[in-house]
Amino acid sequence: MFEVTREIDFCYGHRLLNYEGKCRYLHGHNGKAMITVAAETLDHRGMVQDFSDIKHAVGGWIDENLDHRMILNRADPVVAYFEEIGEPLFLLDENPTAETIAKLIYNFANEQSIPVARVQLWETPKSFAVYSG
Repeated sequence: MFEVTREIDFCYGHRLLNYEGKCRYLHGHNGKAMITVAAETLDHRGMVQDFSDIKHAVGGWIDENLDHRMILNRADPVVAYFEEIGEPLFLLDENPTAETIAKLIYNFANEQSIPVARVQLWETPKSFAVYSG
């Protein structure tokens, strides 16, 4: 099995509902998504997938939808206020945890026919979540 991984950096804010720790407050992260693509064989160029293809497809989507946005649970009471003042939001039906965001990115890459093996979402330099389908 061959694997390649592309890192995509982005900034986002969030908070967790029904949570007792610090993350119950609005705050931000300098996140890093690491998208790993796998294949049994290499293509005609000798690649699993071109790094720039991953960057354009997945990185472009992250830039448009997640970068410099508040990623919030749709039921969060601040959503109405942020919508009223025109803040860019990305709304989820669940808590915007690192695990949920990793799954979100994985699902998008998979929908683009990228043979994604796993996505790591680094919230901090020492903490990350992994989703592998």
